[in-house]
Amino acid sequence: MKTGEGKTLVATMPSFLNALEPSEEWLNLAENRFGSDRDKWIFEPFELRNSSGVLERIVPFGKGVHIITVNDYLARRDRDWMGPIHEFLGLRVGVLQNMMEYDERKAAYLCDITYGTNSEFGFDYLRDNMVTDINHCVQRGLNYAIIDEVDSILIDEARTPLIISGPAEDSTEKYYKINKFIPRLKRGEIIEDDGDRLEALLMKKEKKTTGDFVVDEKTKTVILTEDGIKKFEQWLGVPNLYDNSHFHLVHHINQGLRAHNLFQLDRDYIVKDGEVLIVDEFTGRIMDGRRYSDGLHQALEAKENVQIKRENQTLATITLQNYFRMYNKLSGMTGTALTEAVEFDKIYKLDVVVIPTNEPMIRVDYPDVIFKTEREKFQAIIEEIKEMHKFGRPILVGTVSIEKSERISKMLEKSGIAHNVLNAKYHEKEAEIIARAGQFNGVTIATNMAGRGTDIKLGDGTIKCERDTDGKLKCCAYCTAKNCAQCYHEKKEDCMAAVQCGLHIIGSERHESRRIDNQLRGRSGRQGDPGSSRFFVSLEDDLMRLFGSDKMKKILEFIGVQEGERIENVQLSKQIEKAQRRVEEYNFERRKHLLEYDDVNNKQRQIIYKQRRDVLELKNLSDLIREMAENMIELKIDEFCPEKTDRYEWDIKTLNI
Repeated sequence: MKTGEGKTLVATMPSFLNALEPSEEWLNLAENRFGSDRDKWIFEPFELRNSSGVLERIVPFGKGVHIITVNDYLARRDRDWMGPIHEFLGLRVGVLQNMMEYDERKAAYLCDITYGTNSEFGFDYLRDNMVTDINHCVQRGLNYAIIDEVDSILIDEARTPLIISGPAEDSTEKYYKINKFIPRLKRGEIIEDDGDRLEALLMKKEKKTTGDFVVDEKTKTVILTEDGIKKFEQWLGVPNLYDNSHFHLVHHINQGLRAHNLFQLDRDYIVKDGEVLIVDEFTGRIMDGRRYSDGLHQALEAKENVQIKRENQTLATITLQNYFRMYNKLSGMTGTALTEAVEFDKIYKLDVVVIPTNEPMIRVDYPDVIFKTEREKFQAIIEEIKEMHKFGRPILVGTVSIEKSERISKMLEKSGIAHNVLNAKYHEKEAEIIARAGQFNGVTIATNMAGRGTDIKLGDGTIKCERDTDGKLKCCAYCTAKNCAQCYHEKKEDCMAAVQCGLHIIGSERHESRRIDNQLRGRSGRQGDPGSSRFFVSLEDDLMRLFGSDKMKKILEFIGVQEGERIENVQLSKQIEKAQRRVEEYNFERRKHLLEYDDVNNKQRQIIYKQRRDVLELKNLSDLIREMAENMIELKIDEFCPEKTDRYEWDIKTLNI
């Protein structure tokens, strides 16, 4: 279902229907209390009290419905918007938010319908399987889930497992020590790349690299060369870095190299109040409470010279794929799932069904504009903003990082254009900025935060158009009673199709995934409104630099592109799309391998969690402990005193009986 078509509202129907499915426990209690005649039943939760009249627990009517969104803001918003509908129909609606206390979480899960983010539901599942008292569990089963922006959660977020960790005993001093040496290393490159992966090249121990380390940005790996190893052995005073007693240092060195060469401030993370906070690459939001594992977060803290927190050890983990596959019924909504239909079918057994738009889509998506350098591209973006700003059109500029959003902001300040910036640093003002983004003359610079779930309402003076004194057409106030003032079209629809008013989208570069680009475009042209979009691309962008084919470079060389010259070519746009497809295929393989690896762990995890819950649910553990003790005694006797051997061969001393 295309963006802006009302997915949030549509979700109320299946959520209401599935919330009416009664739980087995409730049915048993109802039959005992009301008898077998269901016409006399009262369909509401049971409050179970002890002999003293104290409330012990509540048994909800239904099995529960979970509606999953991509962030806390949308979960809270959707609950506030749709909650009154469900409550009018007699259902109870709750919402999960980050940093909620136990009692609030428990109450939210006891509701018929619960809104929350994928991470909140997933982490609650892991925490429930770590409790020592069954009454401290908050979830009550995984019955039915509706995932809003399902492609973001089940595909984009699938590469990052959910991890609950605890402090390890390792010292933090080594991170400062290693960080001190890394800037002294020289970055090298692979001289003879015969197509093998970086790791394979180095495993052959062939002299195909220069410098002290090499970086493969495609696979996001950094590996020391022979020269780099020798330098670290000298600096750290160890004879052999790969000796068993020193091998742990190699891991910390590699993480330090990754922190310095693959992770950028204001792109992958920010530093706020002396803390390194992760920025979600898909949503542009701060991932509160999340830390990189395996010492990477500590390496970033050393790099930014902030206090290093102790390294964590994993206590519980699960991938989002395996978590959501545990639901009895799973469904989802998004405007950008068609490109990933194969993955939805193979991994989740979900069919992708396309719902046509309610009103015709009249947004115009212009061909990409391509430049040689990033500097030329950003200057062209500013010129486009100036041109659109003359006519009062609201403009949304999408960027891939905080750093680039602030770069465009500074350029606009120099040009004297008032604007708002929406990124992880200013997330508190999100609702206010979004509310103004569609107003006359509004200019908004945003990261991916504005790409999903944000509904930008067009204000007065942004939809229709009129003829200016110089003969050009410009936007004017929307009027349902008559056509545009002095417009040469007879019908309002013809006018809207001919002149692109409404919200103008500018993409500052192409994302790795076409879906992310389509989400940005989808902020404009909603519900039949006019709008337009254009992406600006340079050969220095990450996508083009890492995955762009030589064919595109040859086309530009053949055309003879000069500095500052802009190229709009359908064939070049197709080459960009091919590059995105290559990245999507590569990422699909990574997700598939991650799932295959976690499937092995998942079988063990489910067995252990079931045994653990069985123990917690027992009211008397003495019989279980006695049985375990007897089994252990039998095993030890069979081990040291085998029945089929002579008694003189028994190892009574080791048995210690």
